[in-house]
Amino acid sequence: MKMNEIQKDMIRWRRELHKIPELGLKLPKTVDYVTKVLKDELNLDYKLLVDGSAIIALIEGEKPGKTIGLRADMDGLPIVEETGLSFASNNGNMHACGHDGHAAMLLGAAKFLINNKDKFNGNVKLLFQPGEEGPGGAKPMIEEGALEKPKVDAVFGIHEGNVSDDLKPGNLAFKKGPMMAATDSLVITIKGRGSHGAYPQDSIDPIVIASELILSLQQIVSREIKPSEPAVISICMINSGTALNIIPEETKIGGTVRTTNKKTREFIAKRIKEISNGIALAKRAEIEVEHTFKYPALINDDEMTELAVNSAEKLYPEDIRFMKDVKMGAEDMSYFLEEVPGCYAYLSNPKKIDGIIYPHHNPRFDVDESYFQNGAMLLAQVAIDFLNK
Repeated sequence: MKMNEIQKDMIRWRRELHKIPELGLKLPKTVDYVTKVLKDELNLDYKLLVDGSAIIALIEGEKPGKTIGLRADMDGLPIVEETGLSFASNNGNMHACGHDGHAAMLLGAAKFLINNKDKFNGNVKLLFQPGEEGPGGAKPMIEEGALEKPKVDAVFGIHEGNVSDDLKPGNLAFKKGPMMAATDSLVITIKGRGSHGAYPQDSIDPIVIASELILSLQQIVSREIKPSEPAVISICMINSGTALNIIPEETKIGGTVRTTNKKTREFIAKRIKEISNGIALAKRAEIEVEHTFKYPALINDDEMTELAVNSAEKLYPEDIRFMKDVKMGAEDMSYFLEEVPGCYAYLSNPKKIDGIIYPHHNPRFDVDESYFQNGAMLLAQVAIDFLNK
């Protein structure tokens, strides 16, 4: 069986999944659908993890050997869809990041591998993951043994969509080393003293303190991190006040921190706390800093990336591209890559809605399904090449 014979199946699977997007670590309808395909169409046994919202399944080759994990996320986003597609979601959530396509391509790769077991020895472990958009599903899967019995020796995955303006449809993008950033959440609460707006001398104004703090935090990246080091501090939230003539008691700011280097990550967290405490002390305010480390940086293994590129060269040599810059978005595929060598790649397959290509996490985001066979074939080829290495 060839991959182009599975293309219609992948489109059907994707569209059915697109209708039923679910959030976080609770994906009952999604899991029911994927497991039904595994059992009824692919004749594969499976195991559920993470309270029934993660799926693992094993494809065994002709003889014993190594094991490679192929990963796809399955969760959606709390976005009301505005694509106008005939199979659009109507439950208030949306697959606005392409995870429906990821799951469909992994199912397609599985069907190809099942029908080509004579081409490899060892095992292919399918990793269907919840919670990529939050709170994170890879880590609990690992903690529950997803990479064991049999032990996974390497892992590979693909992200689809409008992944970069530098890529053309059909391009496959690779990068050795850091590919995506670590992500931290930041919430700072400034507690001052309220007063009438006409008498600011009676206050400890948390809004003014917050303003000074925001500007000072921006200088960590611009003045304390070398320019060649990727780092971002974005304050995306500021909440305070109830009236135009009342200086409030409290101001809360929040945002995100992105880095690709562990030492830089720890340094920025330390400096945020030091600067916050220093400004609060100088202004006679109290301050609370909640800095939470979330997903680690996504770092591709050099050897596995070379293997994946070589696999792509066998299939689509004209579509291979190499990324120069780190993407400052985050992906919890990074947890799998911390445990075993692996590679994460990008498939560029954006689709226009009314003549416009919309980005991920947009209510009008869509993907070109005609490239599913490219992504699925790459997943399968990487698995075959690794297991025969």
